[in-house]
Amino acid sequence: MFADLEPSRLAAAYRTARAELLDARVSAGHWVGELSSSALSTATAISALTLAERGRSAPGPAAAVAGDMTGEAAAGRDGMQEGTSQDGEAAGAPAAHEVARLIAGGIDWLTRRQNQDGGWGDTDKSYSNISTTMLVMAAFHLAGVFERHAALMERASQYVDSQGGVAGLRRRYGKDKTFAVPILANCAMAGMVPWRQVSALPFELACLPQALYRFLRLPVVSYAIPALVAIGQARYVHQPPRNPLTRFLRALAIKPSLRVLEAIQPASGGYLEAIPLTSFVVMSLAANGRSRHPVAQRGIQFLLGSVRDDGSWPIDTNLATWNTTLAVNSLAGAGENVTSLECLDWVLGCQQRERHPFTGAAPGGWGWSDLSGAVPDADDTPSALLALAAWRDAAADTQAADDRLDTAARHGIGWLLDLQNRDGGWPTFCRGWGALPFDRSGADLTAHALRAIHAWQTLGTSTGQLSAADDRRLPRRLRGAVERGFRYLADQQAGDGCWIPLWFGNQDHPREENPIYGTAKVLLAYRDLGRTASIEAQRGLQWLRGAQNEDGGWGGGPSVAGPSVAGPSVAGAAVEPEGKVFIESSVEETALAVEALLMDVSDDAAREAVARGLHWLVDAVESGRYLENWPIGFYFAKLWYHEKLYPLIFTVSALGRAQAWSNQPTPPATPPAHLTC
Repeated sequence: MFADLEPSRLAAAYRTARAELLDARVSAGHWVGELSSSALSTATAISALTLAERGRSAPGPAAAVAGDMTGEAAAGRDGMQEGTSQDGEAAGAPAAHEVARLIAGGIDWLTRRQNQDGGWGDTDKSYSNISTTMLVMAAFHLAGVFERHAALMERASQYVDSQGGVAGLRRRYGKDKTFAVPILANCAMAGMVPWRQVSALPFELACLPQALYRFLRLPVVSYAIPALVAIGQARYVHQPPRNPLTRFLRALAIKPSLRVLEAIQPASGGYLEAIPLTSFVVMSLAANGRSRHPVAQRGIQFLLGSVRDDGSWPIDTNLATWNTTLAVNSLAGAGENVTSLECLDWVLGCQQRERHPFTGAAPGGWGWSDLSGAVPDADDTPSALLALAAWRDAAADTQAADDRLDTAARHGIGWLLDLQNRDGGWPTFCRGWGALPFDRSGADLTAHALRAIHAWQTLGTSTGQLSAADDRRLPRRLRGAVERGFRYLADQQAGDGCWIPLWFGNQDHPREENPIYGTAKVLLAYRDLGRTASIEAQRGLQWLRGAQNEDGGWGGGPSVAGPSVAGPSVAGAAVEPEGKVFIESSVEETALAVEALLMDVSDDAAREAVARGLHWLVDAVESGRYLENWPIGFYFAKLWYHEKLYPLIFTVSALGRAQAWSNQPTPPATPPAHLTC
């Protein structure tokens, strides 16, 4: 069926990848994975711990505003007393020598990760960027080792200058202050820039009811409220507003907004389980003389518990729920009987049962991890719902198990329906936050939500969970949500036929976008809902086939004319003699593209594209290259990471579907969406 690819090679490659994926489970039966170590996370953790250590020995508020005794100075003194023991030392504080050891270990790790151009990238496989490089320089300043590493810092300074300095940093993020302001604040704490270069943040708005946030047009995205409060206060303390009324009102808001910060801090101490966000909160509190505040102390404990043996910090603790549901769905799509997997209870236990304090999200969704800092969102929730549908379709053993799945699905589907934006698309966390990039609707999120809704479209025909009236309304509501979702996807399709995802990018693409990921994920929705023949799906398929590299794989997008975003010396984006950029094939993008293209191989050209892609994947498995990951994601605002399990999960999904389909006696033009053993 697939040209010269022997069925035995395809089957062997699938068995190899499948065995590797099953072996990657932890003893409890689910998948955890491993996120890349991050220079950005390591730098911010060093800055936070250094400033916190300085604050432990400070006699009083470190930076009370001169002459402003109307409220801020008192608030600072009050904050110093919270969470302290009788002798003034923070309760449960780590030993100073242990913190110093971790700071030194982080510095040593960073010194060995500088790129040839003098900058640092977010991961060990990332290209240099101005954000991470400035944060590393700030960490070296604060840790007191800038002069000791003068040669490294000189090269870093030259790199930052080549990128435009502070103006270049602001250009990188545009109107979104979610990341630009924290970076500049960190640099101000290190004495690299004056505090007047740091934009003021209206931290007092955090004192208003959470339901009003989306109407306030805040300068940061929905998940950055902790940064709004902590960094906003730091900027206020060090660069108070000239208007006395504004200064007075903000002084009054300090203690109430600190209470908000404390109320939304998860039990782990890590906001979003993310090292950078937590570090920015800790360093800002420390810079204001509040190292001993309970929020700072819990944040410090989170940072101490997140460091790795090599001295680095990852970007986030883990993506356990996301990885587990992706793995289950990949095996189910390959026709495996997932009832043998012993992680159903674990996935059900990850569903949010109460209103989430961080975003105010209603119960029913799933976050990316089972840890307390995870927040329910519109990518992890559909993935979990699809996994539950796979368990249901594989035949539940008892009626009780069916009821449990249906109950969880009802809450999850209801949560998704309530999240849909007016434009028909789905945002990540909160409905109606549309002003900044990661709060708007996304094509990848919308496609995922549509697939989950379709998988549970029969919910309205069951009994016992909803009233009769609600039961009758649900199917109609599902149909309306689906139609609005597909209208949104049609509107978001680019002129050339591709879709751009919201959360995932490719550093080799000239605009750091990932149309391969976006197009493949959207096409899966057209596949699952039987819309392969639509004009939009056919245009997407045609674009995806045209984006294939000569070696049979896919990279971040089609080869394009013009210079690479990172320059000719960057691996993975080599500039050919005629000025054409070749984007190196990766396991992640190739597997995603192959799975999407399997939905329609009705002509020779389509079959040829799939065959070449499968050849590339099978060769990667046979050579061991299928385990090599590559940065495939944005996280927060242009923050890169890679995940150890992504290439493995995506490979199993693509090869498994190809094998299950080709093994049928007479494969149809469009493979079935769901296969069971």
